[in-house]
Amino acid sequence: MGDVKRWAGLAAGILLLAASEAAAQEPMPEATVGLDEAIELALRAQPAVVQARGNLSVARASQREAIGNWLPSLSGSSSWSRSSTSRFDPATQRVVDGAGTSMSAGLSASLVLFDGFSRLAENRAASADVTSADAERVNQEFQVVLQTKQAFFNALAAAELVRVSDTRIRRAEEQLKTAKEKLAAGSATRSDTLRSTVEVGNARLQRLTAETQLATAEANLARLIGYDGPVHAVGDSSLYALAELDTLALRAEVLQSAPSVQVAEANEKTAAAQVAVSRAQYFPTVTASYSQTYAGSALDDLNNSWSARVALSWPLFNGFTRETNFTRSTTSRETAAARAADARRQVAAQLTQQLSALRSAQAQTGIAQASLAAAEEDLRVVRERYRLGVATIIEVLTSQVTLDQAEVDIVQARLDFLVARAQLEALLGREL
Repeated sequence: MGDVKRWAGLAAGILLLAASEAAAQEPMPEATVGLDEAIELALRAQPAVVQARGNLSVARASQREAIGNWLPSLSGSSSWSRSSTSRFDPATQRVVDGAGTSMSAGLSASLVLFDGFSRLAENRAASADVTSADAERVNQEFQVVLQTKQAFFNALAAAELVRVSDTRIRRAEEQLKTAKEKLAAGSATRSDTLRSTVEVGNARLQRLTAETQLATAEANLARLIGYDGPVHAVGDSSLYALAELDTLALRAEVLQSAPSVQVAEANEKTAAAQVAVSRAQYFPTVTASYSQTYAGSALDDLNNSWSARVALSWPLFNGFTRETNFTRSTTSRETAAARAADARRQVAAQLTQQLSALRSAQAQTGIAQASLAAAEEDLRVVRERYRLGVATIIEVLTSQVTLDQAEVDIVQARLDFLVARAQLEALLGREL
């Protein structure tokens, strides 16, 4: 009976293990996300954003530490000890046992009265570090938003290309059916059927390519938002809505509020504050301290003692270390100023480029829509002429390829518009 129970337990354990492994290997279900949800998930999942937010927390902690340098330093101490006091008594010629107790407690405080304005400079540097870290956080968030939007729009475009491929297959199969009917009626040659069959094969190959592009785009989007399974992007018509842009106002705005400019300017302020910190090394430091101590062998027999002290320290020469630090900080300030100026010029140039790309994409979208309408009408006419025996199969297939390309062009034009808009928003640091 015991063996039966043991084997039954072993079998149950094997079944549970197999079930758990099957559950672990089961693929994640497909997720459907909109643009806003994808951006929110990416901002939580991307390491660059997590690190930027952590750097901001560290900068704020350093700012609190700089403020704390204005406060006195306090320290307390206490001790209790008991020791043996055994001694030899020459009068009795015996060892006399005994024990002694000692205890003490003390409190001390020190305060820097003057440090050559170093704390003021350190406070300014800490504030600049917080501003820089916050600007870097915003900049990093918009870079992640840009990457997420590009991946999301690529997934939308890839899904549209799959739909375009399905439409091409359907048109090609319809044309093949017409060619076979005309061949059966004796009004077409076998060459028409063969050419139509080749077009069906090309349409199916395009469908396979579109499916590969869609799988790749959705996998990239899933990685960005931190999802382990397949992700399907869902868009709406509001993505293509864009109000009229005031280019002059945008140019003035980007020079002031662009995340990259704010980072560069904050770094310039930090470097300038470090120059003041280096300059403070040439001044003396004045420190005041006070301590109070209670010591004795019992709580009711403690002796009180205190001390107060004011000290001045002034390094007159330290092997040109101060000069080296001051030169290094001055060079860093000049470099940061040059980078800030270059950042402003760079965003101005990028604004011109992105505005041109946005206008070009809008124009391409309009042209693609017109081309699509013309290609649809042309195919309708050519098919009717082919049915009547006036047009050749080559004319029909050429018209079909033109329509297929027009549908691909409008998908690409819409993708270019969405990407150009996202790049402009990342440059400005806000949504349009």
